[in-house]
Amino acid sequence: MKLYIAEKPSLGRAIADALPKPHKKQDGFIEAGDGSIVSWCIGHLLEQAEPEDYDSKYKKWQQQDLPIVPQQWQFKAKPKTKKQLSVLKKLIKRAKMIIHAGDPDREGQLLVDEVLQFIGLTSQQKQTTQRLLISDLNLPAVKRALAAMQPNKLFVPLSVSALARARADWLYGMNLTRAFTLAGKKSGYQGVLSVGRVQTPVLGLVVRRDKEITEFVSKPFYEVFAHLATQAGEEFIAKWRPSDACKPYLDEENRVLVKELAENVVSRIKGQPGEVSKLEQKPKKQAPPLPYNLSALQIDAGKVYGMSAKQVLDICQGLYERHKLITYPRSDNRYLPSEHYQHRQTVLKAVLNNKGCSKEQIEGADLSLRSKCWNDKKVEAHHAIIPTVKQLKSAQLGSQELQVYTLISRQYLAQFYSPFSYHETTAHITVAGGLFIAKAKQVNEVGFKVLFTKQSKDEESLSSFLPPLQQGQKVQCVDGQVQEKHTQPPQYYTDATLLSAMTGINRYVKDSEIKKILKETDGLGTEATRAGIIELLFKRDFLRREGKQIRASEVGHAMVDMLPESLTLPDRTALWESHLAKIASKECTYTVFMEPLITQLHDFVYAAKQTQSSNLKGLTKPRNFKRKFKKRSRNTTKANN
Repeated sequence: MKLYIAEKPSLGRAIADALPKPHKKQDGFIEAGDGSIVSWCIGHLLEQAEPEDYDSKYKKWQQQDLPIVPQQWQFKAKPKTKKQLSVLKKLIKRAKMIIHAGDPDREGQLLVDEVLQFIGLTSQQKQTTQRLLISDLNLPAVKRALAAMQPNKLFVPLSVSALARARADWLYGMNLTRAFTLAGKKSGYQGVLSVGRVQTPVLGLVVRRDKEITEFVSKPFYEVFAHLATQAGEEFIAKWRPSDACKPYLDEENRVLVKELAENVVSRIKGQPGEVSKLEQKPKKQAPPLPYNLSALQIDAGKVYGMSAKQVLDICQGLYERHKLITYPRSDNRYLPSEHYQHRQTVLKAVLNNKGCSKEQIEGADLSLRSKCWNDKKVEAHHAIIPTVKQLKSAQLGSQELQVYTLISRQYLAQFYSPFSYHETTAHITVAGGLFIAKAKQVNEVGFKVLFTKQSKDEESLSSFLPPLQQGQKVQCVDGQVQEKHTQPPQYYTDATLLSAMTGINRYVKDSEIKKILKETDGLGTEATRAGIIELLFKRDFLRREGKQIRASEVGHAMVDMLPESLTLPDRTALWESHLAKIASKECTYTVFMEPLITQLHDFVYAAKQTQSSNLKGLTKPRNFKRKFKKRSRNTTKANN
């Protein structure tokens, strides 16, 4: 008997639909016409044991017991899904071949592998277990996946990586939350101070941004513009670029801080002759944006529709599981397998039917074009999020579902539009010994930008005027102008910009070596967890909303001030992701990752014992957070992240 174990019931039903009929629906599984059985998990059926499961003394939070480091790690059955675990146990004992059909990522790999290990397989079952990777729940795609199964043992490193991440999160979350909650209690605060290797650096980002804004002092700066005219009487404007001699009067961004300097430049150039000392004309092209991964989609949906990251993820799950209109949504990849190119007409036919793009937009596409997104070498565990070939018959999408589906459809359609092309002209004009720069862009072909209405209007404004110029040409400065401007504080985070900060976390790191590593990793958190991490900080009252702005609460500020700085910075967690990726690709072992981590854990627990914070005194504890970790489940972020 072949046993397929899917990650969740919806995936199980999609697999069963691709197997011979008739089907018999049983309690917790489906039997196919060829005797194969399809069963499923319901997210994680197992959870990591709590500290008190290892020793009852850990029920009480005490500094002397920390850190708690299990010698033999334990899983236990989740109470709500014990029945389904029992169903799987009976089926696994009967199975001659097992097909692992977890979602195509490291968490999906571990989710089924941990069940197989918990129940126990025979040596023959271990050798013959296959891996089924499905990223599209429509029947033709599932059939293609069934024809391309691989041995599950090839994916063991992915599972080890997920297990290392889960255990590391447990160690940090459980121990540091206890350690700093007890430290907070000494300072007079009665709430739980939840610490996690991802959530705490995210909170740190927001706290530091809030402080930057609060402490910001606006300063005036001055820009000088020359109004120039050619001998033919055509006028244009150029901006002064200060020389090195002016550096004592400039800020770090080369802005002029002394008004008298700017006014002196104006007085020197008025009525003076000038010359075009250098002229650069460059043709430029901008390729269509790649199809979405989850973070890029969440950022755009946040900017365009004001949706939170969690809203977008929830909508995507519905479009994927219920409607089957998009491919696997928790993807971190923006490329597509080459074989997907042959389905482009069918996909766009479905997009038109489902109102993802207009008829005019689709007719404007050139299906002979092939953007750089089709690249087998860049596709890993999953590919970009794109529309499927499924056409809706009668059921209509809700307004927000349609908005997200439209974004995904438009991004896919852009692959069949030409690049945006323009000419960029830069003129260097010397007047009275000073250098002035004039720039202009002339749009040649709008290309894919026509799909992005707001952006294409912005690009039209880029077409600025410069008269025909030649190097060495004489011009006249007819006037000079000083513009006073003021430095602006950074903006408070929004859902879109916080998510963008988490994905591009290398921008917030000072260490050049770490910065380099982070450019190659996923950033802070993963595609599947970022939305949940942000929501978790709101639930724990560490963050609050003011309109679209995201700010830290008083408790959030006090907590970050109290913690060792390194726990609030992104460096460590992103380096973890780098190591975990190396475990998945067999470049690093579980032990090499875990041993230094446990050493650091001892140091942090010791630091907590020495800590006191007057900032926490008198603050009320968060109303939503109970002194208990939520159980680990698929589709939600772990409490100790």
